Amino acid sequence: MVELFPDHYNPRILLEKMFLTPDEALKSEALWLCAWCYQCAKHCPQELKLPEIFLSLRKLAKDKGNLKGFERAMETIRSEIAFPTSFCLVCLHPERVDAALRPSPTLSVSRRRRTKTTLQTPGKDKVAVIGAGPAGLSAAVELAKKGYGITIFESCSSPGGMLKQCIPEQRLPKSVLDAEIEQIKQLGIEIVANTQLGKNLTLDSLWRDNYKAVFISVGAHESRKLGVEGENLDGVIQALDFLRDINSGKTIHVGQRVAVIGGGNLAIDAARTALRLGAKEAHILYRRSRDEMPANPFEVKEAEEDGVKIQFLVAPKKILGKDGKATGLECVKMSLGEPDESGRRTPKPIEGSECSLQFDMVILAIGESPSTNFLPKEIEIGEGNVILVDPFTMETSLTEVFAGGDCVSGPATVVEAIVAGKRAAAQIEQFLKVGAPKLEVTQAREQT
Repeated sequence: MVELFPDHYNPRILLEKMFLTPDEALKSEALWLCAWCYQCAKHCPQELKLPEIFLSLRKLAKDKGNLKGFERAMETIRSEIAFPTSFCLVCLHPERVDAALRPSPTLSVSRRRRTKTTLQTPGKDKVAVIGAGPAGLSAAVELAKKGYGITIFESCSSPGGMLKQCIPEQRLPKSVLDAEIEQIKQLGIEIVANTQLGKNLTLDSLWRDNYKAVFISVGAHESRKLGVEGENLDGVIQALDFLRDINSGKTIHVGQRVAVIGGGNLAIDAARTALRLGAKEAHILYRRSRDEMPANPFEVKEAEEDGVKIQFLVAPKKILGKDGKATGLECVKMSLGEPDESGRRTPKPIEGSECSLQFDMVILAIGESPSTNFLPKEIEIGEGNVILVDPFTMETSLTEVFAGGDCVSGPATVVEAIVAGKRAAAQIEQFLKVGAPKLEVTQAREQT
């Protein structure tokens, strides 16, 4: 949130105001811009859980009727975010209902207006965006506002990326997202669905059509394999596939006892969705402790309130089955060693601690990676199958081709994708105006 709203949100300054000028803190716009990402808490030497502190301030501001800061925050979000209502619903809990369900002026305009408003400035260049997820949509809107001609090419039948495909309906009603995408089109942005780079679209064809730059923002949609015996049994499904099928309207029959392997937001969404579909029990199995769990702590809290049971320090060794169908898991208990490169303590199996657990459905949510095999060989790919870019210009090893979002950083948050899209738009505009020097390409895992 610091990078997304640099002029409006700084958790350190807000914390200082709490002690020095508490009345000013209660009136602050920044108080309502915390998205519970916990990045500030992770970097705090005192390990202060700032989101909880700010939540207490919000409640106090409500009680005292100090809501002008809230109104200013909503206006900031509407002016800075391409899909403000969807953003509020997904990111700004626990104020998401207060913030998001209030009618947005931008949405009402899009419903009234029937004709497209073309903003392209005569003589301005055309830019192609590959992928209509949060990063691509954000970059497209920023560039369209500057007068560039923007076309988004999306491989799926409808735009939205992970917002459309995998965020459960109870967190983000698809009607809200669809309305905001219609509004985005009103800026003169064209969205071409069912079009995939490397399949029915090439960079050469884009250059022939006079596009002057390309932004690749294809996300990270490839599920990682667990790599244990029994992974191919009936009743074992990837969390991405599980949520995609539900969001596409398919009828999904869940088991009575569901195990979800993983500790991220995807695992949380899968477990809560399984309960909503009729599972009697949903258990999340995570190999580290609660402190190392990458899922948003507030999402974890909501999941437990829904009835999801979380078992920490346990990892699957084998998926058990009978007659081709999953019947349970053979697991091992874990202990934590020294921190790895992510800063989290490394899990190690405890010898002789194996146990068997009965489940009739297993959902795998152990991470995602980008699919980049469709890219031309001139674009360099790094460890984890991510696209390598210049960390300053966001340009790939192929001139005039930029990339950002999960396909560069690996799986990240909606906020981080928005930041990447906005940064890319600024760099592309700079490139189109004056050209940009080609710097050494490095593996940029964005610190957003």
